[in-house]
Order: sequence, then C-alpha cells, then structure tokens
Amino acid sequence: MAEKKLRITQVRSAIGGKANQRESLKALGLRKIRQSQDWPDTQQVRGLVNTVRHLVTVEEVS
Repeated sequence: MAEKKLRITQVRSAIGGKANQRESLKALGLRKIRQSQDWPDTQQVRGLVNTVRHLVTVEEVS
C-alpha cells in the first residue's frame, strides 16, 4: 500500500507575515507563488501546513 502524500502549493505571498510563517514556508520548500512540493502525510507536515493554511492549498495525491 502506497503512503499518502500531500501536494502543497503556495498561493499567497509571505510578505508581511510573521517570522514563524515565513520559516514554515521555507521548511516546506516553498519560495514562490504557484510553486508546489509533495510531502508525506505526517503530523509534522500537517503542523507546518496549519501554520500557513491561509497562504497555501493542500491536495492529496497518490
């Protein structure tokens, strides 16, 4: 059985955001708007996404 993955896409800028939000985007590997990264569906990744939920979209991929 394949591990579930999340495709995280940045849709808004981090300019004007708090430092922890900018660091969360950096940890997720997102630097530009419309840039996407695939991550395993873990609690750590979900926590980072929750911090920047207003800046990204998340979709499950197989």
